[in-house]
Amino acid sequence: MKAILEIRDISKRFLIQHNKQGQAYMSLRESLSSLFKRNTSTQEDFYALKNVSFNVEPGECIGIIGKNGAGKSTLLKILSRITPPTTGSIVSRGRMASLLEVGTGFHPELTGRENVFLNGSILGMARKEIQAKFDEIIDFSGTEKFLDTPLKFYSSGMQLRLAFSVAAFLEPEIMVIDEVLAVGDAEFQKKCIGKMEDVNKDGRTILFVSHDLNAVQSLCKSTILLKDGQVSNIGKSEDIINHYLHSGPPAGNTWVQAANISHPHFKKLEVKLEGKQPNLKLVINSSIQCFANMVPSYIAYDIFSKIGTPIAQAIPNPEPFIRPSDNTINLTTVIDLEGFIPADYYIDAWLGPHHNETYDWPKECVEFSIVESPQKGRTYPHHPNHGYIVPNSKII
Repeated sequence: MKAILEIRDISKRFLIQHNKQGQAYMSLRESLSSLFKRNTSTQEDFYALKNVSFNVEPGECIGIIGKNGAGKSTLLKILSRITPPTTGSIVSRGRMASLLEVGTGFHPELTGRENVFLNGSILGMARKEIQAKFDEIIDFSGTEKFLDTPLKFYSSGMQLRLAFSVAAFLEPEIMVIDEVLAVGDAEFQKKCIGKMEDVNKDGRTILFVSHDLNAVQSLCKSTILLKDGQVSNIGKSEDIINHYLHSGPPAGNTWVQAANISHPHFKKLEVKLEGKQPNLKLVINSSIQCFANMVPSYIAYDIFSKIGTPIAQAIPNPEPFIRPSDNTINLTTVIDLEGFIPADYYIDAWLGPHHNETYDWPKECVEFSIVESPQKGRTYPHHPNHGYIVPNSKII
C-alpha cells in the first residue's frame, strides 16, 4: 500500500530585511524621503524548514513536536496548501481537512450554517453528503443556538468548536490539527481527543501538532521531532518525547533567582531525597526574601512528570504563616513520596497570600529522579500510562 502522504525534501525560505540605519519605525516623511536615497538595507535568507522528508501511512496518527520556531506550523501550512514550499514536493492521496488557526477556512460574513456547507464543498463533498452529517456536526459543536448568526460574532471558542466538528465529521482521509485546540475549554479538549481517537480507529490519518506532550503520547503511536526547521528524530512517541525532554539543559536539584525582584520571592531552592521506599522523602530547602509591606503568605509545591502531567501538590501549611518583614527566611519542607513510581519529576514553587494573588511562581525550577519501585519484590517495570502513584492495597 502506498503512503497517503509523501513529503519529499521540503524547504521553506523567507527573506529577512535588515535596516542598517537601525530604525525600527519611521515617520511618513522619513519613509517617503528614503525612496530617493540609496538603499542601505540588507536581506538575509531564513529557512523555516530545510530538507524535510518523511512518509505517512494510511491510518497513522503522527505527532509533531518541537520548540517554538522549530517549523511545526509552517510544515502544516505547506501540507494544507496554504503556502507553497520553496523547494521540494508533496504527494497526497486523500482529502485533507486542516484545523490550524481559529477561523481558518471560514468566512466571517457567512453564518455558521453556511460555513459548514462551504467547508464541505471545499473538501469536495456533495450537498447531500454534508446534509447527512449536519446534525452530528452541530450537536458535537454545541452551537445550535447560533447557526444563523454570522461567524464574526462567534467567540474564538465557538469558532473552534464548529471548525473541529466540521473537520471531524465530514470524514476527510487526512486530518491536520495544530495547537489550536488549546483555545478550547478543558471539557471540549477532552471531547476532541476522544473524537480523534475514534476517527483514527476508523482508519483515517491524523497529523497532530501540540505542546501538550501528554496528549501527543496518548494519541499518537509515532512522533516527529523538529529542530531548527529540520527533522531531528522520528520514532515511537514515548521514545521521541523522552529524547526531546532530555535534550535541553537539566533543571538540576538547585535553583537560584537570577533577577533583581522588588517583591516577595524565592531566592534559592534546593531538593534532595532521603530514605528508601516505602519511606522515601523529598526535602525542599527554600530561601525566601520577605518585604515589610507584603501580605501574610504561604507556599506550595506542584510536582509534575517530565511530560507535564500534574502529579501532586504539597501545601505545608494552608494558613498564611510568612509574615511581613525585611528579612530572608529559610524553610525546610518534607514531602512524603510513598507510592511514587520510578521516573523523573519537576517541581514548581509558589508563593502568595491566597490562590488569586501570586508573589512568585518559578516553574520547572528543580527536578528529582526516583529509581526504586515502591513495591518490594516487583520485577516488572511501572508504566506511566497507568499512573505515577501506586497506593497501598491488599486483598482481604
